[in-house]
Amino acid sequence: MGAADRGAASFQRSQGRAYLFNSVVNVGCGPAEERVLLTGLHAVADIYCENCKTTLGWKYEHAFESSQKYKEGKFIIELAHMIKDNGW
Repeated sequence: MGAADRGAASFQRSQGRAYLFNSVVNVGCGPAEERVLLTGLHAVADIYCENCKTTLGWKYEHAFESSQKYKEGKFIIELAHMIKDNGW
């Protein structure tokens, strides 16, 4: 899993810190579904590592609140999934 273009914003998830990315690599995307998140209703799709199939976060497909539209097409990845065992 790798991040191609890191966004500036950080987010807090129930499992810890997460980051918003403009694009990612080596990541697969599941089907979109509507979820109520802390910032309102969104259509999101879980994203997973193409290699190990671990769920890493999600992709924002659609934001229903106008103030959240900037997230559309972007990805949330939890910090815990960005740090490999070997430290990189």
